[in-house]
Amino acid sequence: MVILKSLQEIEKIQKACVIVADVLNDVRAMAAPGISTLELDEYAEKRIRAAGAKPAFKGYRGYPRTLCTSINDQVIHGIPAKGVILKDGDILSIDVGAVVEGFYGDAAMTVPVGKISAKAEKLIRITEEALALGIEQARPGKRLFDISAAIQEHVEASGYSVVREFVGHGIGRSLHEDPQVPNFGERGRGLRLLSGMVLAIEPMVNMGGSATVVKEDNWTAVTADGSLSAHAEHTVAILEDGPKVLTKR
Repeated sequence: MVILKSLQEIEKIQKACVIVADVLNDVRAMAAPGISTLELDEYAEKRIRAAGAKPAFKGYRGYPRTLCTSINDQVIHGIPAKGVILKDGDILSIDVGAVVEGFYGDAAMTVPVGKISAKAEKLIRITEEALALGIEQARPGKRLFDISAAIQEHVEASGYSVVREFVGHGIGRSLHEDPQVPNFGERGRGLRLLSGMVLAIEPMVNMGGSATVVKEDNWTAVTADGSLSAHAEHTVAILEDGPKVLTKR
């Protein structure tokens, strides 16, 4: 069931989203060769709690950390650890959520560590562009898969693949609500978009094939072919006059 939010509820979601955006910016600036992903995670948790919020991911279905930190061929849900040290040339996906007064915010970005290859730079750029194109479709009267198709078309026109096993989602009083928001689909299909919907739109883009494999930790998803992957996400409210990005950086 899709839950429509009032303007007052969207304002509460935005409080969490502002914290998420600030933390992402801070962690992005910290992501440098020699730093461990656990250091990033510990900073993020302190920053979220100092802002009067709670980490959304820590303890969720048993997840042990505040951030998801996914490096290179890791698509999503990489677990921060003391022994995972960032290296020059890595690309790092940072995913973070926060809860304020019972309302959730969620966002992600993929960032360069030191100097990265031109191919990796392009992958990150195309992923961010796909997110922007998807968000542009988040308008009353459109269909859900208009968002999906806009993402898929841009990614595949660039020679990349969209991940199909993992999707975006509704968000509000729960981290994951209906509807699911896939990154592939046919325009004009899916449920009708209405003012008051709040969606976490999040393309996950692989440089190679779309297939993924979940590792032994039961969390970290990697590309099946070992190719690089990038992830970008915003929490977006659909209003009468169009989309409003609540996690705007």
